[in-house]
Amino acid sequence: MGDSHSWAAVPATAERARSVLATAWSCAVTADGGREEFAGAHTVDDDGRVVLRVPEDSALLAAAVRAPRGEPSAVLEFADVAPVPVRHRVRARLWLAGWFTPEDDRLAFRATRVVFRPPTGAVVVALDEFAQARPDPLAAAEARLLTHLADAHPDAVERLTRLVPPDSLHGAVRVRPLAVDRHGLTLRVERARAHGDVRLPFHAPADDVGRLTERMHVLLAQAAAASCPRALHRQRADGDG
Repeated sequence: MGDSHSWAAVPATAERARSVLATAWSCAVTADGGREEFAGAHTVDDDGRVVLRVPEDSALLAAAVRAPRGEPSAVLEFADVAPVPVRHRVRARLWLAGWFTPEDDRLAFRATRVVFRPPTGAVVVALDEFAQARPDPLAAAEARLLTHLADAHPDAVERLTRLVPPDSLHGAVRVRPLAVDRHGLTLRVERARAHGDVRLPFHAPADDVGRLTERMHVLLAQAAAASCPRALHRQRADGDG
């Protein structure tokens, strides 16, 4: 309504990539012609360097030891999975191509190419931007926040649909919270055979959970003042099924 914002309405791509890297529990590694899945085995340095702990009998570790200069080429893949059950729960994928270097009982990975792929298409992230970026400040709490919103406050989610353009709600049978970051909340609008996402921007960035609570209250107040949509009558009847 005439407001001018001095911040981005959505996180930068490098920041989104670092958020995925910071919150992913597992990763898939392709190297030396093989592919292995690792869960809870990696940590991330401040500059985005990945350090991976692997079993002694891992083919990946063997490849790293015998490779020339101890630097085999590899690709790491991370999936950004929505914490709330929705259709097509993978919100984005992140690929890091580069080299492993053995460090004691660990493998340190230095990326030479970073590719981030949201639903809109793959984007190559500049290495310096990737190294300098930081995860969204809400990334670590996002799963808890969205799960609480979906499970404990479905009435609030339905109220927020009053801020969604009517055309986006046409044929909707269910709306679920899909993502949240310091710039806004994203809702997944599910229809009988399709779905779409709608973003509700905050009036100012929410750099911590306390500020997020205030931003959500503002959105709900705006929704309360808006007219009620007609498209979600089936949602209450259908529930989560």
